[in-house]
Amino acid sequence: MLWIISFLNWGLILRVCSYVTLFIALCVGASAGDSNFEPTAIIDEYLAVSRSQQSRLQGASMEVDIEAELPKLHKRGRLHALRRISALGRITYELLRFEGDRSIRNDVIARYLTAESEALKYEPAALAVTPANYKFKYKGLIVAEGRKVHAFHVTPRKKKVGLYVGELWLDSQTHLPVREAGRLVKNPSIFLRKVEFVKDYQIQAGVSVPSRITTTVETRIVGKASLSVAFSSVSLTEGAQPLFTGDSE
Repeated sequence: MLWIISFLNWGLILRVCSYVTLFIALCVGASAGDSNFEPTAIIDEYLAVSRSQQSRLQGASMEVDIEAELPKLHKRGRLHALRRISALGRITYELLRFEGDRSIRNDVIARYLTAESEALKYEPAALAVTPANYKFKYKGLIVAEGRKVHAFHVTPRKKKVGLYVGELWLDSQTHLPVREAGRLVKNPSIFLRKVEFVKDYQIQAGVSVPSRITTTVETRIVGKASLSVAFSSVSLTEGAQPLFTGDSE
């Protein structure tokens, strides 16, 4: 039955997670109608800082724990690795340890790692969260985990594979993303019912770096498939020591 996993388009899902946005459920908010903020100016600043921080990620390294599960098949696995981004933006992994079902490692996690590298070959502008591709609706200034964030709901202008509906949280001071999430508006395969994701960031040295990505895929044959990627020990300078220690085992 694991052959069906080949239809889980992790490359597309990964590309979407790189640009996407998230819902505001379960968050206690401050005033949602604060007129002191100009939504258009906030988005313009977000686009500007997002472009400028890309070079800061080149040469970065971090530890990752990737967990995948197929509950219906009672299969799961966890991979611990070191992830590096070269000065040219190329992503490589040094695999350190794996626990669990080998089919999960070979058919789910390995496909994800390959997809991340291949995703760099695609033109990001077509899927980027910009006014050209999405409509933005300002939801207000809310408080999430002690941080004030600007919440936007985004809707794609076209029902196109790779685009999503969801929301974006931007840090109120830097306008960098702190959380993204959503649901694909068009499934990349007839074997998939629904694809949802959440991507959390932490702001480190003025750069928004990923802390966790969670993807849930509802398939028509093997049921739910889930993939979670946790990032730790992030270093933004090639060859430098990690700035903090993760909880790797």
